[in-house]
Amino acid sequence: MEKKYVKLQTEIPGPKSKEILERRNKYVPKGISNNCQSFVKKAQGALVEDVDGNHYLDFAGAIGTLNVGHSHPRVVRALQEQASQFIHTGFNVMMYESYISLAERLCELAPGDFDKQAAFFNSGAEAVENAVKIARKYTGRQGVVSFTRGFHGRTLMTMTMTSKVKPYKFGFGPFAPEVYKAPYPYVYRRPDDMSEQQYSTMIIEQFEQFLLAEVAPETIAAVVMEPVQGEGGFIVPDAAFVKRVREICTQYGILFVADEIQTGFARTGKYFAIDHFDVVPDLITISKSMGAGVPISGVIGRAEIMNAAEVGEIGGTYSGSPLGCRAALTVLDIIESENLNDRAEKIGERVLEKMQLLADRFDGIGDVRGLGAMCAMEIVKDRQSKTPDKEAVGKIVKAATERGLMLLSAGLYSNVIRLLMPLTITDDQLEEGLQILEEAMEAVYLQDPALPVGGE
Repeated sequence: MEKKYVKLQTEIPGPKSKEILERRNKYVPKGISNNCQSFVKKAQGALVEDVDGNHYLDFAGAIGTLNVGHSHPRVVRALQEQASQFIHTGFNVMMYESYISLAERLCELAPGDFDKQAAFFNSGAEAVENAVKIARKYTGRQGVVSFTRGFHGRTLMTMTMTSKVKPYKFGFGPFAPEVYKAPYPYVYRRPDDMSEQQYSTMIIEQFEQFLLAEVAPETIAAVVMEPVQGEGGFIVPDAAFVKRVREICTQYGILFVADEIQTGFARTGKYFAIDHFDVVPDLITISKSMGAGVPISGVIGRAEIMNAAEVGEIGGTYSGSPLGCRAALTVLDIIESENLNDRAEKIGERVLEKMQLLADRFDGIGDVRGLGAMCAMEIVKDRQSKTPDKEAVGKIVKAATERGLMLLSAGLYSNVIRLLMPLTITDDQLEEGLQILEEAMEAVYLQDPALPVGGE
């Protein structure tokens, strides 16, 4: 298939990007990672152009932030209109209606037949931090449980809750107290002699044992779970596990918190991924695609829980900014009017189909998995040993970037290729991106550098 969207004028990165990269390396610390070494000039939908005139397809979506795509015209108009009226007053100084309208709509969309309230912040980590604060205030307890391989942020509390040591935690201790890690299902890496049903039963038993061996349930304020683990490798738990955790939370008065920061806003084919599991959380944390690239996050929850904090105990200077609220309201309009939940399902079906075809070709693909348009491949040395192959993933991502496709890795072992393309991507763009992914894998596994690059 001839490339229609990817157009490469220079090598990646090009001369202008290299010049800026020298300045970046001099003035910006190396601790801030950069997946692609080029610099963006403009972006629209699923397409990105860099300063050297190279055109890319974006299968990274700013780490799942752009479900409605880059610079959606309706979001741009809403931001322009808002900026022309006022940019910021501070909600705790003078309020604005968009904050109320957004809270109202999200409370109506969130699962649960009970009164809800919502509070807004700036980032996903802030949302999780505040969910913990609210849970502790409401329950009068201190303990917080997260899960192995989970990711919740880089602040002190959320870094503590995050499971992967390098690069997120190494050398940054001491960590916050009263945070515990529970087991989370990982069906692909279950014992070879164990069925999925047996494995599910074992993980549930391990969670119940955890509450005897590690922390008493009566001391736990909240259990915080990603309905699908994001940075952990796009790992989808079975419904029985999620339901049993919810039952135990209810039994002991523990708040069940669904971390929907990467899974929310139509990514999995529903507004909230937790809806796939027929489970109603007490609190939901949201961010990323909520604002189409404008920083905003939030916590939605039962009204009596959200109201536990007294005046002035939550919030912040920029929390729930007018620009963020207007962007989020427009995102909700776009999801509804463009049927992005249905679109996510269709994208996911096609992506998983293509990944399975690739798995039929390459023994290095150990597992293909996903929910809606949150899809991934786990790369291994071979399918017998299942030894993680981080090196191959790095080569595939690099080969894809050189061919004009932006990709991301993930996973505890950094051996997962995850796809987070905008849900507004066209069928032609999706197919071209999947073709480039295949070419990148051919270049690595067939070791043929002469395979097509970009628009050639």
